[in-house]
Amino acid sequence: MNKIKYYFILTIATLSLFSCSKSDSAEVVPLRDYKEQYDTDIADIEEYLKVNYITIVDAPGKAEDQDVTISAITDATTQKSIMSYLNSPTFPTLKVKDVDLHGITYKLYYLVLREGVGERPINVDGVLTSYSGQYLFRKAATTTDPSVVTSNQFEKVVFPQSFLDLYKLIKGWGETFPEFKVGTAAGQSGDGTTMYNDFGAGVMFLPSGLGYYAGGTATIPGYSPLVFSFKLYALQRLDHDGDGIYSYQEDLNGDGYVRDFRNTTEYPNQPVDNPDDTDKDGVPDFLDVDDDGDTFTTKLEIKNPDTGKPYPFDQIPKCVSGKKNYLDASCHP
Repeated sequence: MNKIKYYFILTIATLSLFSCSKSDSAEVVPLRDYKEQYDTDIADIEEYLKVNYITIVDAPGKAEDQDVTISAITDATTQKSIMSYLNSPTFPTLKVKDVDLHGITYKLYYLVLREGVGERPINVDGVLTSYSGQYLFRKAATTTDPSVVTSNQFEKVVFPQSFLDLYKLIKGWGETFPEFKVGTAAGQSGDGTTMYNDFGAGVMFLPSGLGYYAGGTATIPGYSPLVFSFKLYALQRLDHDGDGIYSYQEDLNGDGYVRDFRNTTEYPNQPVDNPDDTDKDGVPDFLDVDDDGDTFTTKLEIKNPDTGKPYPFDQIPKCVSGKKNYLDASCHP
């Protein structure tokens, strides 16, 4: 069980996760080829996974429960590399998934310390999470030591105060968090502390193309691979187009992800079909105010005429087709 205290923290603590608005002191660097940069990033990440080990704190009921420290291996006989946990049948286990973006396929490594017990967020939900962020860089060789990939911490949030919208964050977060589950709320203590237990906890290792790429921030150099350790306490369902249907309910194929393929930099190879776009107008349902394209807004179609309020999702009327009325252009309110 973990205690989350809602203390005041500086606004800057969460700013670096949001899409890159560079500060005046951020480094400006020329744009590189995505494939060439990825090849460099993944080599550095895999080296980092092979030469470092983890130490995990198991302290139920305390804020440090599932804290993880990454350290350089000094004794290979007693210190297992992070890479050695790849596809382990028990926790911790290192997983890898493919992410298609920028016309290439990224390998995204993530370490599962604990999966969690509650619901999984989809990639556009809000998440309540504590986290620590580091960027990787290659330390130059010296006359006595070889070149090595190491890390530098740029951010840490121990007591989160608000939910973060995964849709507005770097891509790597939206790709990783749906692989974990939230914990369970265990009430509040007398001082207002919110308590959670059995939350998902892990570490993600992101190529720069799933982070800030060339943009960087005032504290993160451009083209830096990123490492985030995190604890997923709770989720918040969001409605991005304000149509009365939560975005997670507009994940029509139920794979945990909804995507907007209109950005040709991110998706230069447009898919033939977006399974989460009912009317095939190019706008995914979670951003489309008229999901079935019948000129009747979704908000209007799900309104109960007797109450003037939206039907509960499972009570939205269905058409002859068996589809809910806002997903069938042939029937209207």
